[in-house]
Amino acid sequence: MDYLKKFDLSGKRAIVTGGGRGIGLEIAHALGQAGASIVIADLDANSAAAAAAKLASCGIAASHRGIDVAKPDAVTALADELNAEQPIDVLINNAGIARITEALDTSDADWLATMRVNSDAAFWCARAFGRHMIARRWGNIVNIGSMCGMIVTQPQNNTAYITSKGAIHMMTKSLACAWAKHNVRVNAVAPGYVTTEMTISPRNESSFQYDRWLEQTPLGRMGESHEVASAVLFLASPASSYCTGAILSVDGGYTCM
Repeated sequence: MDYLKKFDLSGKRAIVTGGGRGIGLEIAHALGQAGASIVIADLDANSAAAAAAKLASCGIAASHRGIDVAKPDAVTALADELNAEQPIDVLINNAGIARITEALDTSDADWLATMRVNSDAAFWCARAFGRHMIARRWGNIVNIGSMCGMIVTQPQNNTAYITSKGAIHMMTKSLACAWAKHNVRVNAVAPGYVTTEMTISPRNESSFQYDRWLEQTPLGRMGESHEVASAVLFLASPASSYCTGAILSVDGGYTCM
């Protein structure tokens, strides 16, 4: 058995939502290094273009699309367009937002926006691209969940975000069961605290909060984007061919506590 070959994505085409920067861009880089051609999809069309150019400079075949994945009709149109060109084999549902507020301080607008981007959009993407995968009887979806979908984080208790990521985890399991008979696998990665633009602000605003994060993480440090990307690569590749409905924790041991 050639085990390294099991991570090879040569000839496959992957789309990464929210791929213009951060974890999404790192995931795109990992899949591209494994041989996949990449479509960067991002709300910020300029970021998407810059990300695709960065990948191309590394020898990775990459294109880009500006899209609001919170608009289901736009998602369906994009899925149809891309699959008409060349099938999308791998969908990475990475787009997401985090608005850090306690439950009583969460506005209707913030709640609805969090659900629409983090949960609704992931389903719309899975439905639109999954329809084509089912027709071909092959496909692979990796959702980016969170340890917040499993436990309540402290000292901040962000009810909207936690709820949205719990929904991602259960959607992953539901779709995995529904689509296994079509040879379409659906898994999720659940990152812990990772060094990204999304976590820089809380760290700068509250050293107490940051210290608590590290105290509650057995490995005693923040994760890095490449560590999440490595887990996604595993789930997106034939190396994980007997995995579906899995929620893979990449949290430094946080959810063990």
